[in-house]
Amino acid sequence: MGAVDDADPLGLERATRDFTEARPQLFGIAYRVLGSAAEAEDIVQETWLRWQKADRTGIREPAAFLTTVTTRLAINLARSARVRRESSYLGPWLPEPVDTSADPQLGAERAEALDLAVLFLLEKLNPVERAAYVLREAFDYPYGRIADILETSDANTRQLVSRARKHLAAERREPVSSDAHRRLLEVFLAAARTGSLSVLEDVLTADVVSHSDGGGVRGASRIPVIGRTHVSRYLAAFAPRFWPEAEIRRVEANGRPAVLVSAGGEAVALLSVDASARGIEHIMWVMNPAKLAPYVDSLDK
Repeated sequence: MGAVDDADPLGLERATRDFTEARPQLFGIAYRVLGSAAEAEDIVQETWLRWQKADRTGIREPAAFLTTVTTRLAINLARSARVRRESSYLGPWLPEPVDTSADPQLGAERAEALDLAVLFLLEKLNPVERAAYVLREAFDYPYGRIADILETSDANTRQLVSRARKHLAAERREPVSSDAHRRLLEVFLAAARTGSLSVLEDVLTADVVSHSDGGGVRGASRIPVIGRTHVSRYLAAFAPRFWPEAEIRRVEANGRPAVLVSAGGEAVALLSVDASARGIEHIMWVMNPAKLAPYVDSLDK
């Protein structure tokens, strides 16, 4: 956030203070809508530039103005990003992970729509539905305020949020507690490293899906691996090549326990899972260096 000339230094100082106070929430909204920390930062920066140029004399609620600008910019970018990913992204796309150990709330009053598995499912919604869900579920915005931001009716806003909720409910079972999640992740990690088919088959659900996001840069699988038998055999097959030289670090990503895998001092994958009472439902391997590097940098700060 750079300094700018302004005819009213006190006005600029007040504007800077208002923006700084709102910034964590602005980033939280943009990140959840986009699934990308880098793109969210771009949106927040653009919001700051527009805030500087705005006629602020008639703005009584700076946070509301800033939220509206951020949300609309994020929706527009999400539309173009979706087209870009569908046309040119190599292999499965997973959200960019963020380190929530230093910022547990990530600018939100509640943690909804932060889990990597939820962000992955939200990507299947259209950007307006996603924004409505994020504003309501993560930030508890009233329906009327969301309708104003999205330039739609109160009734339509309720429908947007309802559709998003139904989509998530249909696609994702109730997650387990953090302690149970951590235990399942540890059992899975041990079994994956040793290639233990029996343990893997015991901890994975029948319809488990494994996604590897390498962005075309690493030798990650470019198609999802589906089903307990296929996923177990896939993991057992590459265990001897992948794990012997690997360094393991327990970390937190998007509010959940995760595992950072490195080789030769370089991060090669962030492993996270989504688990229900049935077992592990979804395995996510973020291997794209462009997504790993910012996450690792944030851990080391």
